[in-house]
Amino acid sequence: MRSILIIGAGKSASSLVRFLLKASTQEDLYLVIGDVSIDNAKSLAADHPNAKAIQLDVFDKANRQEAIQNADIVISMLPARFHMEVAKECVKFHKNMVTASYVSKEMETLDAEVKEKGLTFMNEIGVDPGIDHMSAMQVIDRIRSQGGKMLLFESFTGGLVAPESDDNLWNYKFTWNPRNVVLAGQGGAAEFIQAGQYKYIPYQRLFRRTEFLSIPKYGRFEGLANRNSLAYRGIYGLENIPTIYRGTLRRIGFSKAWNVFVQLGLTDDTYAMQDTEHMSYRSFVNSFLPYSPTDSVELKLRLSLKIDQDDLIWDKLVELDIFNSEKIIGLKEATPAQALQKILEDKWTLRPEDKDMIVMYHKFGFELNGERRQIDSIMVSIGEDQTYTAMSKTVGLPVGIAALKILNGEIKKPGVLRPIYPEIYNPILKSLEDYDIKFEEIEKEFIGYNPDQLN
Repeated sequence: MRSILIIGAGKSASSLVRFLLKASTQEDLYLVIGDVSIDNAKSLAADHPNAKAIQLDVFDKANRQEAIQNADIVISMLPARFHMEVAKECVKFHKNMVTASYVSKEMETLDAEVKEKGLTFMNEIGVDPGIDHMSAMQVIDRIRSQGGKMLLFESFTGGLVAPESDDNLWNYKFTWNPRNVVLAGQGGAAEFIQAGQYKYIPYQRLFRRTEFLSIPKYGRFEGLANRNSLAYRGIYGLENIPTIYRGTLRRIGFSKAWNVFVQLGLTDDTYAMQDTEHMSYRSFVNSFLPYSPTDSVELKLRLSLKIDQDDLIWDKLVELDIFNSEKIIGLKEATPAQALQKILEDKWTLRPEDKDMIVMYHKFGFELNGERRQIDSIMVSIGEDQTYTAMSKTVGLPVGIAALKILNGEIKKPGVLRPIYPEIYNPILKSLEDYDIKFEEIEKEFIGYNPDQLN
């Protein structure tokens, strides 16, 4: 049997493993699922005859090398910063590799050697990045093949709670790594271009400059700018496009309320606080407010950030129980961001019966045969439950499909890759349709931006 090594048995791996196990008999596959926690690996293997769980510490060289040497292809579902430990061994032992993570500068340095050995290192093959690349390039290439000229590309993706499980004032629950949600937008200004003008949004303004859009049947959303929009001009071959903007989706009102945490400093991850192990939620919030011998924590917060008592933002803050004097942070020397994450996890963790939702929206503006046209391309995926989430489905299925096609020789292109080539994205998108991951397109007249209003 052909051996597939999956390193990392986190939440995003559930749909990946189910897909490959379902195909295992017909495709002659044997899955080796490795994780630093053997219990996590065993949970995914689920005593299936074509799978086994192993304890695998990616920083244990002997352990790592043995597992990779015995595999026909390696899938790394580890956090992005750990991929290089796996990638170097895959080059050494001539193994193809698949990850859902962004191509790092370190990974790019392996490109020449990977090509020389005829290997395929497929990266950015999850949902975002991944399905966003493939679905965008399919439309962009179609427009260009017809002689069209691209004028605008905007793309937004959101991991959200499904409407039937949306039961809090924030219209949000954690559907992926909570730490990444708390730290989102940090590390530099968002950069993009609109109507030929470069625009920048620093972190302290990010949650107050949002775009608004409507998704048929699902209502209105707001889009927050991602940091790396300009990088996609080169990736997508859109070097001269006047407008390119990528962002993250939330429900209307989320960002304005989240900005309270940003302005207070609760999302800072650069220093440790004192005595957070015994600190109450109320004391944590009070740590960032001025001293007053008479005013309550609630009053000080409202006065500091000019929040009216009848403002919905206030109700959202109260709903999180951040003024509770009995609940304890319970983390030793936590950063503000870590303490905030602990508070949010109390309220925003999916319940067993909850469903999540992935929403992806692309807007293409182009000129074709003298006409200015627009295509809106939309995909919505709803999860099954807390285990087989929409997030795990849209991350894991493209990873699994790509790995199988590489293993079967259907994808042969060598190098450190993204799925931006027709011979890669066309068959994978076609396969994803079988799992109800598909895009609906709406074409209409393109109005675009008025340059006179964007000075």
